Amino acid sequence: MAEKILVVEDEDSLRLFYEEELKSEGYEILVARNGREAIQQMEEGKPDLIVLDIVMPVMDGMEALGRILRKDKKIPIILNTSYSGYQRDFMSWAADAYVTKSADLTELKIKIRHLLEKKKVS
Repeated sequence: MAEKILVVEDEDSLRLFYEEELKSEGYEILVARNGREAIQQMEEGKPDLIVLDIVMPVMDGMEALGRILRKDKKIPIILNTSYSGYQRDFMSWAADAYVTKSADLTELKIKIRHLLEKKKVS
């Protein structure tokens, strides 16, 4: 059974790009456009890992991160953003990884594989 990844991204083109790229890696993909949808998908879809954008409408990624962690601390979360300044935000330290957005998804894919493997071991 394929591992399930929730991709939370407000930009349609990026969300579709991540979805297609990660599906080609063999993952089952759930999507959300903002933090509120992410929490709903998390509860309904039970993802194995979450890739979370930070700057989004309705509910941003930092607020969503806090709410997700209060519900389930075991789901690995990768913050995925264009803004490197959030790395200094205390709340971002609660995430399992931090990746700056790029057209090359190599770093993101490596972090996903690493965190999913680490989750299997623990």
